[in-house]
Amino acid sequence: MLTQTVNYDVRELEKIEEEEVLKLEEEVEQIAQKVVQYRTFLPDELASLLAFQRPVSTTHSGDGRSETKAHPAPGQESESGRSLGMGRHLESGNTASLVGDIQEEAEKIRLLKQKISSNASIMPIVLNRIHEYMARMDKLESPNGIIHPALKRKRIS
Repeated sequence: MLTQTVNYDVRELEKIEEEEVLKLEEEVEQIAQKVVQYRTFLPDELASLLAFQRPVSTTHSGDGRSETKAHPAPGQESESGRSLGMGRHLESGNTASLVGDIQEEAEKIRLLKQKISSNASIMPIVLNRIHEYMARMDKLESPNGIIHPALKRKRIS
């Protein structure tokens, strides 16, 4: 009788361990899928983010006009279609490149909208800080024309 209960307990433990192993295997598969997803998604996302944050240079011509050009990311094409390194070469009539260009533009627009919305959400905080500093400056100014000592220049004699 004792051996039957021991066998029963061992079988239950084995089933529980098998279930745990199956759960762990499922978790490992999910993590592997996420890793593959991140490996395919993140490099493109980071490249587009870096390309979006590149500084814009302004060149002034002799006739008073200024021309603004964004610096292309390494590996991307310039406006003339030349490749700067390991980028793809554009050919006329290549619809795949046109679709890629449209997707790049859509990504840039999305990033721009995201940046604008984040700046707009911070605006009330900035305005509050401006009002606080203006109030502090008004406190330093006296209505009777006396300048606060912190705002006076030291005379060198």
